[in-house]
Amino acid sequence: MEDKHIYFMREALKEAEKAYLKDEVPVGAVIVYEDKIIARAHNLRESKQDFTNHAELSAMQKASKKIGSWRLEKCTVYVTLEPCSMCAGAMIQSRIEKVYYGAKDPKAGAVESVVKLLDNRFNHQIHYQGGILEEECAAILKDFFKKLREQK
Repeated sequence: MEDKHIYFMREALKEAEKAYLKDEVPVGAVIVYEDKIIARAHNLRESKQDFTNHAELSAMQKASKKIGSWRLEKCTVYVTLEPCSMCAGAMIQSRIEKVYYGAKDPKAGAVESVVKLLDNRFNHQIHYQGGILEEECAAILKDFFKKLREQK
């Protein structure tokens, strides 16, 4: 079996592809609990006209329903793009254990790029790692925004 991080990030990329087909910014996320995916989601900000409808938040809400608690203490997030401050903050609040992401977000990334929110001394610390399938995760975003510019 391939490395589990690669496997789960490929699953998150499948969600990003769903967003792409809906003309949404192609970001996908999966939540893993005890080495099983318990929730999947992709961006739906445009179609729902809801600024909170990021892939991570939607997946976390589904995971909470699945396990019956807002505490996601033993859960891991795999997301194709570095989380923003809203999503990183929600991960802290929900007690996510780990987050793995693909591409860096130089404009809004709140894990390593713009701010390092998860490095602060909150009541809960999250292990994180970026760069999982980074090229593939970045490529779908670049392709999406290229297509968007061409349509204008």
